[in-house]
Amino acid sequence: MSQLPSTSVSTEETLQQMPVMQHLIVLRQYLFKIVGVTIFLFFCLLPFRNQTYQWLSEPLRQQLPATSTMIATDVTATFMAPFKLNLFVAFMLAMPYIIYQIWSFIKPALYEKEQHLAIPLLFCSILLFYLAVAFAYFITLPAILHFFISVSPETVAPMTDINSYLSFCLKLFLVFGFTFEIPIITLVLILIGVVSTQSLIEKRRFIVVGCFFVAMFVTPPDALSMIMLAVPMWML
Repeated sequence: MSQLPSTSVSTEETLQQMPVMQHLIVLRQYLFKIVGVTIFLFFCLLPFRNQTYQWLSEPLRQQLPATSTMIATDVTATFMAPFKLNLFVAFMLAMPYIIYQIWSFIKPALYEKEQHLAIPLLFCSILLFYLAVAFAYFITLPAILHFFISVSPETVAPMTDINSYLSFCLKLFLVFGFTFEIPIITLVLILIGVVSTQSLIEKRRFIVVGCFFVAMFVTPPDALSMIMLAVPMWML
């Protein structure tokens, strides 16, 4: 019985000649590394989970009236909401390592020219995702919260559930994160010949309409959040 290769195999020729099952075993080892690093970061951040949630809720607390506060409508919410946020932050911090592991797995299957193109694309994709989350947190989220709270009836005291607020924020971050990846996706499609620069220029009016159409479905039901997503989507 032949010995299965480990992820320490350094030569591309060896990886390219491996059977499918051994490729899957190597993939599993990469996944174990990714999960291990994410869990390690999760436990490192765990003592700061409440402070992290306070930081996330700061835009909302700044908009709430002095008599209003956040609430927990479930017994486990006060623990689970910071817990889930802590996992998301750990994933965010581990993303460069995750991308590196993915790159290490697919690199042997690429030609040298493709490798030179992929490295800056991967770096830019990470940077754009971080910029997207920062844009959503510092600009979009305060604007959306201000709009919704300002239009609430005077007889209604806004009291947002901590789980609902967390889900709202994470959805917003992921939507903007995907949106900011559009330049990378577009460039890849151009490089592999699926679309051309000329066709994108000719169909730019349809692209603008499509951006607003997509933003209408993935953002909260107000014009402000739709515009704040559609405009960066179109510009990118």
